[in-house]
Amino acid sequence: MDERHETLLTFEYDSAARATTVEASLRPEIGDIEGDRTRASLARDGADLRLRIAAADLVALRAGQNTWLSLTAVAERCAAAGSDRTTANDR
Repeated sequence: MDERHETLLTFEYDSAARATTVEASLRPEIGDIEGDRTRASLARDGADLRLRIAAADLVALRAGQNTWLSLTAVAERCAAAGSDRTTANDR
C-alpha cells in the first residue's frame, strides 16, 4: 500500500490507567480491520494515546477515521462504565 495520506489522533485521558484500558480495548483491532488501502498504529505515553491512520487515498482515510473514532468512543464508554461500576462497589 502506498501511504500518501495520514491522520494522527491524540486522545488525552485523566489518568494513565484510563489510557491503558482504552489502549487494551483497541490493540486487538490493529491489523485485524485494516484493508488494502488503510493501516493504523497505536502508541501510549502515560495518559496520552496516539492513533495514526495512514491510507492510500482520501476516501480510505475518511473511512479509517470514522472506524477508529467509533471504536475509540465505544472503548471510552466501556472504560467509563467499568470505572463507574468500580466506584459504586467501593461505596
